[in-house]
Order: sequence, then structure tokens, then C-alpha cells
Amino acid sequence: MKAIWKGHIRFSLVTIPVLIYNAVDTEQKIRFHLLHREDHGPIGYDKRCRKCNKVIAAEEIVKGYQYEPERYVIVEEEDLDKINLTSTKIIEIGGFIDAAEIHPTLYEAPYYAGPDGPVAMQAYSLLAAALKESGKVGIGKVVLRDREDVMLIAPYGNAVVLYRLRPPEEIRNVKDIPQLPQSAGKSADKEQLKLARSLVDSMSTTLDKVDLKDAYHNALRAVIEAKIAGKEIITVEEEEKPVVDIMTALKQSIERAKMQRKPMEKATGKKKAVASKAAKAGSRAAS
Repeated sequence: MKAIWKGHIRFSLVTIPVLIYNAVDTEQKIRFHLLHREDHGPIGYDKRCRKCNKVIAAEEIVKGYQYEPERYVIVEEEDLDKINLTSTKIIEIGGFIDAAEIHPTLYEAPYYAGPDGPVAMQAYSLLAAALKESGKVGIGKVVLRDREDVMLIAPYGNAVVLYRLRPPEEIRNVKDIPQLPQSAGKSADKEQLKLARSLVDSMSTTLDKVDLKDAYHNALRAVIEAKIAGKEIITVEEEEKPVVDIMTALKQSIERAKMQRKPMEKATGKKKAVASKAAKAGSRAAS
């Protein structure tokens, strides 16, 4: 795993040398190349100047900020190097808050933070343990790729994970959704709500038991492998379910959830019975 940032996490007088890594493995994504249908030649991406229509080499390209129509100020790399913000090298934790205060819409991207060398191990482990025990998360800032981002610092097992947060002003107001109910539950039928809550309870589970795999990615991979092998691609269509009224759907869903739970409960009961018999047999053998 290659680090993308090297610096320190600091809270009060405690400084921890860390390396930051991308938590998302982008190599797992299936990427397509644009090709010419006739001869499968790759389609190039020309960096062409719209003014003189010439193809420009990478070393001739500069960054420019438009401050008036058709007028730009050029910003060179040495200009960027003069921005001497603390957050270019240090993630300063400004405070610790409850994670519940951060709305899920603000989460943008996860990163892993790891200790930078043996000297950092003790302080790094201390931060991870303190966050885990307190139930709090840290809030700080860091400059990654030409922008300063707000970072949430949280425990993840025996490690520390960082979440880049979106600025709250970038999130649209949820009240702008067309035809949004004035208040959740007020317009709902009481009997329907009772059944819906019963269905939610009957379907309660844990995250590790929910299928989170990308089914489309797997199906696309199967299509690609079939085409490589020269095999016929078999299309599998999901069966459309008949539309039923909400009360019937809720009742049928509750019954279905109960039926799916029964085999698990019976199996658990059998295991307990077998364990009980084994314990009794062991007791008699010991005596």
C-alpha cells in the first residue's frame, strides 16, 4: 500500500507522525477504453488549445484562474509552494465530537492513517484507543491535492481512519424535494404504520449478514470473460413482481420474514439439544 501523504496528526501537545493511504481500491473497478470500431485502435485524448487549435504538450500547460472574461492570472507551482498553511503537513484536531453530529450526506471519501515508523506506534495506538473508548471522533483539516479538506478522525479496529467531509454549504436543502410530506408519519395510516414497524422489526439483522456485493460488477465481469472465451452470453432477467396494494404487501412481507427466520430458529434449537445430550453423556462418563 502506497502512502499519498506524510505528516503529523496533532491534538493539544501530542504529535503523531503518520502516513495517509487511500482506503478505496480503485483497481477493482472495470474500466473501458474508447476504441475505433473499425480497427480497434485506441481513441487518444488530445489536449488541444481552443484558441490556436494546436495539440499542446504537458510541459506547455499551466494553471490559470479566470478573473474576467477572457482574462486569466497564471498560477505556477512555485506560487503554490508559497502557501505555507499548517494543514499541508499537520492535521490539527480542533476538537472531539459525537459521530452522530455528522450527517451521512457530509461523508465523501475514506482514508487510512498509519504510524510513520516505530517511534509513532505508542502515540498512534493511544489515539485509536482513546477514540474507541470515548465514543468520540476528532475534527481537523488537511491539504490533499491542492485543496484544504475537513477530516473526521475515527477509530477502526486498532487503526485510525479518516473521512473527508463535504462542506455543509455544498449539500442541497432536503426541503427542496418536490412533494415532500410536511412531517414523517403524520400522513401515514396508523394501521399501515403499525404493520410497517412490525415488518422492520421482523427484518432486523446485522450488517455482516446483508449482501453488499456489486451484482452488476460481477455480471459485467462474467460478460467480459464469456466474450474473451468466445462463449454465448446468456441473458438472465429478473422476474417482475406483481403490484399489490400496500396492506396486502405488508402482511405478505411479514409472513415471508417469519418463514425465513423459522429454519434458523429450528437449527439453533437442534444444536442446543445436541449440545445438551453431549454434555450429559460427558457427565456420565466422568462419573
